[in-house]
Amino acid sequence: MDIKIPEERVGVLVGPGGSMKRLIEEKTKTTLEIDSETGTVRVASAEDPLQALRVMDLVKAIGRGFSPERALSILDDDMLMLDVLDLSKMVGTKSDMARIKGRIIGRDGRSREIMEQLSGSKVSVYGKTVALLGYPEQIRVARTAIEMLLDGAPHGNVYSFLEKKHQELAKEELRDQGVL
Repeated sequence: MDIKIPEERVGVLVGPGGSMKRLIEEKTKTTLEIDSETGTVRVASAEDPLQALRVMDLVKAIGRGFSPERALSILDDDMLMLDVLDLSKMVGTKSDMARIKGRIIGRDGRSREIMEQLSGSKVSVYGKTVALLGYPEQIRVARTAIEMLLDGAPHGNVYSFLEKKHQELAKEELRDQGVL
């Protein structure tokens, strides 16, 4: 199975002296063949094809701007998912792209940080994409918040939506644990 990542992210995937590549291969019992010229990564697993798919998501997450440490969480829980929104399909010009990315990130990364805290998902804005890493419900909430920002909603309204959803998710979790 092949996946293409930006060439400037290949070094991050490989890690200093190949350490990240080795860690991924050892942890997952897969083999990564990385072409640093094209950014093409081939994932092979003799034992577990599903594990190879998880590694593909891990590689894609690193390619979409997540640090390897954050991306490795994909391997710890089968329910964690990666969702990538292509902003280039939603905006026309470069200045629109910069404005939209700026709205999502916020001043000093504050908007992205609030989104991560209240949705529970991890958010990476890189190139022409926004990548979300989390559980399906967390991703749904974060994606909706991003779409609200793309539609021009004021940040305050988006934060109110996120706060409401955060409280709903917390109640749901307590119910699942039998506390409520």
